Amino acid sequence: MKKLPAIAQLQALIVLIGASIGLAHAQDIAAPPAPASSELQTQVEAMLESGPFEIQGAHIAYPNAIYAFYAQRSFRPAWTNARTAGELRRAIKDSEADGLDPLDYHLPVLEQLAAGTGSSQSTQAAFEILHTDALMRLADHLSFGKVDATSFDAQWNYTRSAAGIDVSKRLEFAVASNDLYGEIEKLKPTHRLYRTLKQELARFREVAAGSERITLAQGKSIEPGAQDERVPALRKRLSVSGDLDAAEVTSSDLYDATLQAAVQRYQERMGLTPDGKLGARTITELNVSFDERISQLRVNLDRGRVLLQDLPNEFVVVNIAAYSVYLVRGQEIVWNARVQVGKTYRRTPMFRSDINYLVFNPTWTVPPGIIRNDILPDARRDPASITRRGLKVLDAGGNEVDPGSVDWSKYKSGHIPYTLRQDPGPKNALGRVKIMFPNSYSVYLHDTPSQAKFEETDRAFSSGCVRVERPLELAELLLANPATWNAGTIRQTIDAGHTQNVTLTNKVPVLIAYWTAWVDPQGRVNFRRDVYGQDAQWAAGLARPYTPRKLTN
Repeated sequence: MKKLPAIAQLQALIVLIGASIGLAHAQDIAAPPAPASSELQTQVEAMLESGPFEIQGAHIAYPNAIYAFYAQRSFRPAWTNARTAGELRRAIKDSEADGLDPLDYHLPVLEQLAAGTGSSQSTQAAFEILHTDALMRLADHLSFGKVDATSFDAQWNYTRSAAGIDVSKRLEFAVASNDLYGEIEKLKPTHRLYRTLKQELARFREVAAGSERITLAQGKSIEPGAQDERVPALRKRLSVSGDLDAAEVTSSDLYDATLQAAVQRYQERMGLTPDGKLGARTITELNVSFDERISQLRVNLDRGRVLLQDLPNEFVVVNIAAYSVYLVRGQEIVWNARVQVGKTYRRTPMFRSDINYLVFNPTWTVPPGIIRNDILPDARRDPASITRRGLKVLDAGGNEVDPGSVDWSKYKSGHIPYTLRQDPGPKNALGRVKIMFPNSYSVYLHDTPSQAKFEETDRAFSSGCVRVERPLELAELLLANPATWNAGTIRQTIDAGHTQNVTLTNKVPVLIAYWTAWVDPQGRVNFRRDVYGQDAQWAAGLARPYTPRKLTN
């Protein structure tokens, strides 16, 4: 027989499923224990002997954990209560409302087995094993998300762990609750973002099923007050999306003030400049099908299962796709601003860390990547380009070196025996403050002299760091000490011109994430362009068959 998993591995899986499988034990407490099934034991042991194992065409994802579970029960059946088994199947059906696929959790086979009468011992054993495996699969996806982002994003560090959870306490609670469906519901994120996205998924599915697709031809931009043959179709399209009252859907080809206001509402939801003009970019967004939006909602719901668990009460979140930063307390946004993020070929990475200090009047030390890609190509042609950038060249001893005395053609990578540094000041690349948190990417939040770029719709301009609009406001909120650090004292510190580090009394978590769909505080669903191409990869992951989660001792 194959080696059994360590008990820690079994506990990790029990935690992974939210201890919901403990509800099977509740039936044993409430009623006399069911007799052990020799056929159940035979089939469970066969899973360990035969490698990849299927029952009635359904692949068993967790044979080792299932063996350990039934072995500690002396191979007595766990799913003898028809109501509890039915609650699991109901939860599996309802998983579609969360953007998941009930086929991942054996639903057709479970329903077929549940409908059977006069079942043989072999069928009863299949019923047991498949229900247990299905619960593990469903709880895995609800607790941790289906898609493993590390499979396409090597920088991803959001993976959560089941370590440190009191398994016994969770089991006791599950036994007392006697409500498997309710316990499964508790595995889902409770954050408003997740709940509202789920509501929008249901609404979009209903709209997609009840309306035909309306597309608009590209062409000359339609200005307010103009007449255009595309206007009647535009009215229908905006009515379907809820941006225009149904009473305004007429055959008129006049682009009137009411229609202009509806277009502006739509543009705001799409993150476009709300100028009320029907241009190429707005038409492109209007022509995205409802099926594509449904896919986008499913992708972001799965991101929610990954990112919206175990959140602190206060945190900063950067939404790369929305070019925005928010300070969240509880579930309320208390501050937000626009940001500039990394270019598509120098992407801002997605990760989580803790803000621990700020730097007023920072110097800027040029990182190796920018030295390699930006500084060296110019310096090889003209060393004085370094000085024109406002940079100093410092040797290992901190002594300033004339750029013209260095043979820059010798260096092919960004790792050179010099430090390139920019002194504090209004033209410093980091502006007047940088907000620091440990990470391996040399990424942080900072001010910028490039203020005009905040007015652009697409703001992927940086080399990976996040440039923040109105960063001094964020600094004051993070310091959370108005007696010492308020708008006036911060301005005095900056005007003094000296570099000063200030440690936060309490670290504040920062999540650099990627959301292309959400519902704003006004209840309006927002969508954003997939600037980094992450949605397509995530959607592909959702479409793949179930992949067992790796368990560790």
